[in-house]
Order: sequence, then structure tokens, then C-alpha cells
Amino acid sequence: MQLLTYTEENYLKAIYSIQHTNNVGEVSVNEIAERMQTRPATVTDMLRKLSDKELIHYEKYKKIQLSPAGSAVALQILRKHRLWESFLHSQLRFSWDEVHEVAEQLEHIQSQKLIDRLDEFLGYPEYDPHGDPIPKPNGEIPKSLAQLLSAKAVGDVCKIVAVKDTTTAFLQQLERFKLKIGSRITVKEIMPFDKSMLVSSDKSDAFQLSEKIASNLLVL
Repeated sequence: MQLLTYTEENYLKAIYSIQHTNNVGEVSVNEIAERMQTRPATVTDMLRKLSDKELIHYEKYKKIQLSPAGSAVALQILRKHRLWESFLHSQLRFSWDEVHEVAEQLEHIQSQKLIDRLDEFLGYPEYDPHGDPIPKPNGEIPKSLAQLLSAKAVGDVCKIVAVKDTTTAFLQQLERFKLKIGSRITVKEIMPFDKSMLVSSDKSDAFQLSEKIASNLLVL
């Protein structure tokens, strides 16, 4: 695997994330610029570099797509990131709203032996602390049948298995409701006006969740 800069790796991961979050095969320069919080001109310069390394399919004024080689790199970065999040959370007792920022730094470590040993040490976890699937060494990603809580009906009983939003503000909001991965939720009522939900959990009596929160919780 060719040696890449941290910035190049971050761009590949960003493109992969946009493709899979939005369920699209191609992404635009503006979408990447928004994700990377930079100017479109800066993105275009990086895209040329990644294209020269055959990591993306890129033509000026057209949308961008990861090449097979670029997808493989992005998946390995994602694998390292989510394994480090799991280690920080389970072994070093970082809270789930703290692990992302530290894992962003650790994901650039190049030692494959270290990552394989980390995976073994953790017992080959399939999901990180936010419920996101951890890619296997071959790039395979565990499948999930999870649905959004907002799609559930009154009377449904379900378990939180992942969160779509991993920002500190959202995760801290969930903690105020005593909600985490594994929490069981019963849908008591759905408000017709704003689609907010009255729910109860295994830790709390009935309380109300906004549609925005319900749309960021994945359940089984």
C-alpha cells in the first residue's frame, strides 16, 4: 500500500463517508468541502493528487468516485478508527462522546501488526461504541437490519444498536435521558403534530423524544 499523508487519508475517508451516508456512488466537490470544512479550490487541488495516485475517479466539473484502491484504503482507515474507539471506551474508560477525537489521531498509525493485535486483544468486536460496524481485515462490513426509531409504531419494543449522529452534543443529550447502546425502548405514543415520541426505557419512566433525536437512533 502506498504511503499517504494524513490529509490524503482524511479525504479518502470523507469521500467514503459521504458516499455511504447518502447512499450515493458519486460525490461533489462542494460536499467534500463542507465535510472537510475547507474551500472548494483546496478540495480540487487534493483531488488531483488523489487522482494521480489512482485512488479516485476524477474529471474536472464532474462528480468524484473512489477507485477500488481508494475504497480499500478508506475502509482500512475506518477499521483502525473504530477499533481505537472500542479500545478507548472499553479499556481506558473514555466516554462515548470523547473517543472520536482521539481516534481521529490514532487512525493514522501505519503498523498493520499493531492493528491486528488490537483487534485480537479486543476479542474481534463487530461494532464500535456508537454501534457502527467495524470493517474486517478484508474490508467486509457486518450487515445490520437496524431501523430508525422514528420508523417505529406505538407499542413497539426495541433496543438501541447504533447512533447516526456521533457529535458530542447529541451523545451528551442521550446521556441525560440515560440512553446508550443496548438500552431497551418502548414506544408509548407518537404526537401527530411534530412526530415526537413518548417513550419509556429500561432506566426511566415515560419521557419525550423529539423527531430529530428519534431519527438519529438505530434500533432492532
